[in-house]
Amino acid sequence: MGQTKGAYNPEFPAGTLVRVANLSHLQEFKGTWRFHHPLTEEQLAYAGVEGRVVDVAFYHGGDELYHIESAPGIWHEACLEPAA
Repeated sequence: MGQTKGAYNPEFPAGTLVRVANLSHLQEFKGTWRFHHPLTEEQLAYAGVEGRVVDVAFYHGGDELYHIESAPGIWHEACLEPAA
């Protein structure tokens, strides 16, 4: 949550090109995350996919939640990285 810009300031504003983390990272996140909006099995198939951020929402406490044009579902900040 807010890795560099702090709570309620998105790391990846709408329109930013991002890449979904690799499969091992997604699997680790899926296995350890115990709170809101867990990753689904379907989302694991999108490891490494690039796409633009459509919108950003914030969960209570500042967790950043993203919708990406080319990958379904809700994505946590920890599951994304800047695209090269």
